[in-house]
Amino acid sequence: MDQAETLYKKLLQAQPKHFDALQLLGLIALQRRDSATAVELLRKALKLNPGHADAHSNLGNALRNLGQLDAAVSSYRRALAIRPDHADVHCNLGNAFADQGRFDEAEASYRRALALRPDHADAHSNLGKALADQGRLDEAEASYRRALALSPDHADAHSNLGNTLKDLGRPEEAVASCCRALEIAPAHVAAHNNLGNALRDLGRPEDAAACYRRALTIAPDYAAAHNNLGNALRDLGRYDDAVASFRQALALAPDNADTHSSLLFTHNYLSDQAAEILLTDARRFGALVASQAPAYADWQNVPDANRCLRIGLVSGDFSNHPVGYFLEGVMKALAADQADRIKLFAYSCRPRADALTERLKACCHAWRSAAPLSDERLAALIREDGIDVLIDLSGHTAHNRLPMFARKPAPVQASWLGYFATSGVAGIDYFIADPVTLPETEEIYFTEKIWRLPETRLCFTAPDLAVPVSLPPALTNGYVSFGCFNHLAKMNDTVVAVWSRILLAVERSRLFLKAKQLTEASVRESIVDRFAAHGIDEDRLLLEGASPRAQYLAAYNRVDIALDPFPFTGGTTTAECLWMGVPVLTLAGDRFVSRQGAGLLMNAGLSEWIAADADDYFHRAVQLSGELERLTVLRKGLRQQVLASPVFDASKFAVNFETALRGMWTQWCNRRHG
Repeated sequence: MDQAETLYKKLLQAQPKHFDALQLLGLIALQRRDSATAVELLRKALKLNPGHADAHSNLGNALRNLGQLDAAVSSYRRALAIRPDHADVHCNLGNAFADQGRFDEAEASYRRALALRPDHADAHSNLGKALADQGRLDEAEASYRRALALSPDHADAHSNLGNTLKDLGRPEEAVASCCRALEIAPAHVAAHNNLGNALRDLGRPEDAAACYRRALTIAPDYAAAHNNLGNALRDLGRYDDAVASFRQALALAPDNADTHSSLLFTHNYLSDQAAEILLTDARRFGALVASQAPAYADWQNVPDANRCLRIGLVSGDFSNHPVGYFLEGVMKALAADQADRIKLFAYSCRPRADALTERLKACCHAWRSAAPLSDERLAALIREDGIDVLIDLSGHTAHNRLPMFARKPAPVQASWLGYFATSGVAGIDYFIADPVTLPETEEIYFTEKIWRLPETRLCFTAPDLAVPVSLPPALTNGYVSFGCFNHLAKMNDTVVAVWSRILLAVERSRLFLKAKQLTEASVRESIVDRFAAHGIDEDRLLLEGASPRAQYLAAYNRVDIALDPFPFTGGTTTAECLWMGVPVLTLAGDRFVSRQGAGLLMNAGLSEWIAADADDYFHRAVQLSGELERLTVLRKGLRQQVLASPVFDASKFAVNFETALRGMWTQWCNRRHG
């Protein structure tokens, strides 16, 4: 290439208007990733020969590399005006459309390329990516496999297939596919990143972190890998390192809303984090998403306070997921008892579906696949549906659509269920809480107005599984078994220290930890070392990985008392634990996220299991563990007790929830009427 460049330059000295020399020098610059020089040279060449299709296409490639996507599309279209049957250019045009989020047009371009050249492996692979971006994962998998049948060593197809297999819930196959990509192309940055994502799904955060680091060794400015590394480090409880990774990602891509959300979500794990810092970062996020698109200021909704309301629910977790477990009973009750008062519209932001998804669909007036839609298109669809109250169920968790909420497509917008702090989005009017989880003193740390339900903000759906409650295992073991099945990231150093004090004080007691990360040997070793530093021998710990839900629930029969972590307390795990007859000891902090356990236990009639501080938590654990007869009586009746409580009473909750939504709507109507 160096020799060719030298000869072309000599030729241009002799003949400055030599078209071939100019366009081939432009191609060399493009291959060297010097896209700015390529654009300059190719434009000079095209002034001499404007009818050269390949030169227009290469100019489009250079412009696309520079992020000038509209100009790239124009170049590809000029090439196709000259050569309509140029399959490569149709494929390149599809790539530019995909970069713009115009997935329908991208798909059409790839299919046109394949009509011209059915053996075009790149077009099959790129079509797979466009289909995956639209949430059509099964079709995407088929496209990737067609590409690989034509070109078995197509590293991009192997890598992207791995990403799709992960999204299809097949992480083991995803790992194999990404590994194959890396056998072919060891420096394939995206494959290292995708492999890390699949390993993280498998509960192997240490291995995932290693993959992200390999990607960053090759491409230090790869913002997505910095963000993903932060997520893996958070899984490992290395919060300071996680925050540093997120901030590095934001330094490289300051407008990336997902990274801002990752940083905000991580704040909730930090025991010493000032609420003011979280609020400041949330407001920064809110300002970012508000600047990206204007908010609607008018709506066609009829301001009638008493009419049937159209309620929109936006989530990526309409499935076997904690959000799904808290939604199912409530949605069924709303659909059955408030059908004349409320119509539910679901906007699903993730293509993955399961049996619970189908049950939730049955509760809805309409079900929309929102995953492939841009924020602009999704906001327009919500307006077309005439949504009166739009509810965010994600906050700053995965698959959120908070930037879309900033556009204010519905006249009333609220955040509920999936998150534990302010969104920072000015377009979200209300945050739905309850009297226990959110004291009035904490309202100043929310950009939303607080709307409290009368008892609890959470209503769990009883598992449809025949898992019986056993007697306390201490009766046969001869020692007390404490347990925690929460995500290990919640187990910070303060928690480890307090739990170690409890184990030392309660003779022969054990601690049973169950989490998906515990399938990884290095994570288990780290846990053992952390407790050993406090004088706890390895034989006092039982460490177990993930298992299917029925087996997971049955594992609570090996626990006498559950210990809630802090400040990030349990929600789903607490509800499941109580349903299995196991009492939970929680510490009520001053933040919303640290009072979630207290809210559930107060409503379950277990106020004595709520500690005021770490010392109180320790003393209660020691005292309650010594009252085995009382534990036995409690365990025998606890499932029935909690099923009769507000924590599981979906019908009662649905009435309170509809009343709250009606109240929000009425306030808007009153403002409209002046």
